[in-house]
Order: sequence, then C-alpha cells, then structure tokens
Amino acid sequence: MVHLGTAGNTAILILRIYLGAMIIAHGVNHLFRGGKLEGTASWFDSIGMKPGRLNALMASVTEFGVGVLLIAGLLTPLASAGLIALMVVAIWSVHRFNGFFVFRRGQGVEYCFCIIAAALVTGTFAGGKFSLDWVARHDQPFRWLDRPGHAIVITASSS
Repeated sequence: MVHLGTAGNTAILILRIYLGAMIIAHGVNHLFRGGKLEGTASWFDSIGMKPGRLNALMASVTEFGVGVLLIAGLLTPLASAGLIALMVVAIWSVHRFNGFFVFRRGQGVEYCFCIIAAALVTGTFAGGKFSLDWVARHDQPFRWLDRPGHAIVITASSS
C-alpha cells in the first residue's frame, strides 16, 4: 500500500464520504422522494431503459450499496467501479446528447466525468488509511489492495 501521509489519507476519506453520501442521496431520491420508485421507473421507461421498474430498482439499490461501501471504505475498488458504471450508464442514456457542459439544457457530461475521475482516485488508493480496506489489508482475500496498480486495474476493468 502506498503511504500517502495524513493529509493524503484525509483527502481520500473526504472524497470517499462525499461520493458515498452523494450517490446514497440519489438512491434514496429514486426510491422514496418525488415520484418514488414508480416515478423513477416511468422515467427509465421513457428514456428507453426497459423494463423501467427493474432497472430503476437495480440502479437505486446499486447507488445505495455503492455509497455505503464507499463511506465505510470497504471493497473500495469494487465500490468505485460500481460508481463508475453508474456514471457511464448516466452518460450513455441521458447526458451524451447534451454536450460537455453541465449548464447546457439537459445537462452535459461534465459532472459525470468528474465523478468518474474522483471514483478512479478512491479506487486506486483502496480507500486510504482511514478505511476498512486498510484494516483488512493483511487478510488473504484483501491482498490485492496492497498495490495501487492492482486496485486501479480492478476499478477500471470492473466498471
């Protein structure tokens, strides 16, 4: 594991907590706010993601699960890959038609690319020193977290 020092590990912690809380909020919003799951399902159907209910449920549960894992710093490369996958789907299904900038009508891909970049960082450093990944790094199933090169390959290839 690369030693980042306290400042670097604190930065990774802050980034993980932000990304986790942000994506949990999306999942909660899709499930319980606005039109709830039915409204999200109708919207998914309208953008061609059929069956809408199944896709809405899977996306919402993934958002919630990925967020919890990121906040805990558990299986961070895989959680980061899940977040990247969510953003790739968002880009492909909604934002790609609207150009780069987020302020354009319909919102461009700018924000999604920022989230992808941030998720690559958290995945590369396996959550940093202030994570459950760090605590578990000596256990056999978690040995792949010992090298950022391994973690970034897992993060990028899993998404």
